[in-house]
Amino acid sequence: MEKFNDIYMRAVARKGGEARLEMLLSKPLSDKQLAKLPDSAWLSEFTKKIFQSGFYWSVIEKKWPGFEEVFWRFDVEALLMMSPEQQEKAASDERIVRNYKKVQTVQANAYMIHEIASQHGSFSQFIADWPSSDIVGLWQYLKKHGARLGGNTGPYALRVLGKDTFLLSRDCESYLRSHKIVDGGLQTKKSLIAIQSFFNELQQQSGLSYQQLSQIISYSCGDNVVGIG
Repeated sequence: MEKFNDIYMRAVARKGGEARLEMLLSKPLSDKQLAKLPDSAWLSEFTKKIFQSGFYWSVIEKKWPGFEEVFWRFDVEALLMMSPEQQEKAASDERIVRNYKKVQTVQANAYMIHEIASQHGSFSQFIADWPSSDIVGLWQYLKKHGARLGGNTGPYALRVLGKDTFLLSRDCESYLRSHKIVDGGLQTKKSLIAIQSFFNELQQQSGLSYQQLSQIISYSCGDNVVGIG
């Protein structure tokens, strides 16, 4: 396993100096800031990432105001009451990308958020309280209890809203494989445990967030220009 300083210095060299690298790095929200997010924000971002999966992201972004209208600003409590007929109507609405199976995930994930909020005060508090030292555990939780939140969908939504998480981007995966941290399926339990352990070790060495660490790893290898890590 490489030491953090070796990875960091390689990223510095590739990006043209320490100051330029630092400008490329972004930080997650604090737990206190995360806990203040409305639960509708999570349902909105989960839905956006689900619809972006396998589709042109730019198209979803352009249509997003329509999504907000069709799905009632992602009001969790309201969407719990959405009837099958209303879901079918939404799935044929030209303001969104018409995909009935993906439309169904909106209510399914609203139920998940509602159930968790009833136990933890809010879904945002639940996310804030989950330790990033076991972020793959949160990924797996969302995959199991949510709808279509496996793979990179859940992790990317978490990153967008400020939860401290590394991402298994193409460059990051390339690094992990070339350094024999994983040698099988990326999303297997064995691989995820190994990846989490690797990032935990880097975090202890550096004191940086998991978000910054995966960005630095991505910037240290591959063909990326600015990478997302």
